Amino acid sequence: MQPITSKLPNTGTTIFTIMSKMAQQHDAINLSQGFPNFEVDPKLIELVNQAMKNGHNQYAPMAGLFSLREVISEKVERLYHKSYSPEHEITITSGATQAIFTAIAAVIQPGDEVIVFKPAYDSYEPSIEVIGGTVVPIQLQAPDFKPHWDEVASKINDKTKMIIINSPHNPSGSIWDKEDMLKLERLLKNTNILLLSDEVYEHIIFDGVQHQSASMFPGLAERAFITVSFGKTFHTTGWKMGYCLAPKVLMGEFRKVHQFHVFCSNHPIQSALSEYLKQPEHYEALPNFYQQKRDLFLSLLKGSKFTFTPSAGTYFQLLDYTAITDERDVDFAERLTKDYKIASIPTSVFNLNQQDNKLLRFCFAKTDDTLKRAAEILCNI
Repeated sequence: MQPITSKLPNTGTTIFTIMSKMAQQHDAINLSQGFPNFEVDPKLIELVNQAMKNGHNQYAPMAGLFSLREVISEKVERLYHKSYSPEHEITITSGATQAIFTAIAAVIQPGDEVIVFKPAYDSYEPSIEVIGGTVVPIQLQAPDFKPHWDEVASKINDKTKMIIINSPHNPSGSIWDKEDMLKLERLLKNTNILLLSDEVYEHIIFDGVQHQSASMFPGLAERAFITVSFGKTFHTTGWKMGYCLAPKVLMGEFRKVHQFHVFCSNHPIQSALSEYLKQPEHYEALPNFYQQKRDLFLSLLKGSKFTFTPSAGTYFQLLDYTAITDERDVDFAERLTKDYKIASIPTSVFNLNQQDNKLLRFCFAKTDDTLKRAAEILCNI
């Protein structure tokens, strides 16, 4: 057999897997990988159970249950005043990461350039590269992690096919405001550049701020794939359920790939979600729920040597450890896990040329008891 030429020669095991495994090996509190450690709403569990008992156990329609797509359409119109056709412009996916890959695979050709803002969720770049596209990275800087629009404009050329944005932003916890979105809209006007807007944390946003969805801006919505996660919203990351919104012509291309990528997503969970989403309070309560956890965690860290800018969204908090050590963040994260029994994510792995800003990402989607134990450890460092 001839040696296989890897399509992703520089891609190894993700940092999330590495740090979670290390946390398990060293019996450390795991604030690294982004998943809640509290229970799912029993009402949602019962709805899934009932759907199974009612026989919803075979293939769902390729695009997803129409009843679920209808309620998503109603939700988006109510929140963002944008109408998406359940028939032609909404597709249920096996998580947002699948939606992201499928959108890229549907439209990116070999040689196309895709602008990615770094630090970035680590699925973006391999998805582009495996299709044959070229990543054009733009490094965002702490503490605000906002684009410099002159730099963005300088990266655009006749090969630019797509820009990927993520707000609320993982790993920084920053958000884009209305002016950011308007600047992007103006920049893309009169171009054929597509937009992939990763909005998985749309409901986890703090201090009374409104999420600025790409769907709210006509010049963006007309060219955008918008990806959303039920797992992030309803504390069910292991269910791998999400959806994609896009104009009919883009969604047509998306579904061509989707049908051969996964064909369809989990049927009983779709059935349950179609009922659960009819009560908006199930997601409208999230900002306050997670803000209380953010505020608790940060209040407990006031006596520590870590410094921080409070997260504006997501369930992640960056902590600056400059006053503690000059170690690289990867080394310090490993030492924290082994010696202090608390696991985090070093952010340099998401940056251009692994730029090290001495920032670690901690997930606060945890029980109050877990956050208190974690803060006690951090305050003693």
